[in-house]
Amino acid sequence: MIIWINGAFGAGKTTLAEELHRRMPEAVLYDPEYVGYILREWVPVPTGDFQDLPAWRELVVETALALRRHHAQTLIVPMTLVNEAYFEQIVQTLRARGEQVLQVFLDLDADVLRQRINDRILQPDNPEADRSAREFCLRNVDRCMAAAAGQPAETLMLRSDKLSPQELADEVCARILSDGRPGPA
Repeated sequence: MIIWINGAFGAGKTTLAEELHRRMPEAVLYDPEYVGYILREWVPVPTGDFQDLPAWRELVVETALALRRHHAQTLIVPMTLVNEAYFEQIVQTLRARGEQVLQVFLDLDADVLRQRINDRILQPDNPEADRSAREFCLRNVDRCMAAAAGQPAETLMLRSDKLSPQELADEVCARILSDGRPGPA
């Protein structure tokens, strides 16, 4: 199965993914952002957001399928993907190709999110890149917060400002078990 952890930049996706991976060490932790970084080396990104590249969305799917086929029964995917059309394209393609996808969305208060973004240091050795990344995240707060309301009914909605990473992981594992999917040992 594929556990897709969605939510705003700074919502706690990576922290939750790491906790799930600690519980499921046989799973592959797959971050589609790296697909975007590679594409940026080869092609221009006119909008500045590699998610707008059709090649990114196609490669995200194909990479996930290859990882599942060759390396792991479970993928843990922490990735902000709040463009509904892009998310549907990726998830529907994965499902059409036979994959089970558990959609998790981390929601939180916008003020808490802004504080988290302002407090974190993403690139300590490159203050300019760190500032730029922080500004990108802050510019997208409203869009990411609005995406929470548009999640499909089957999405596991979790409050990352109310639950610890361990409690969030407990909720994900409980959903996996209740759906009859193989869970962590």
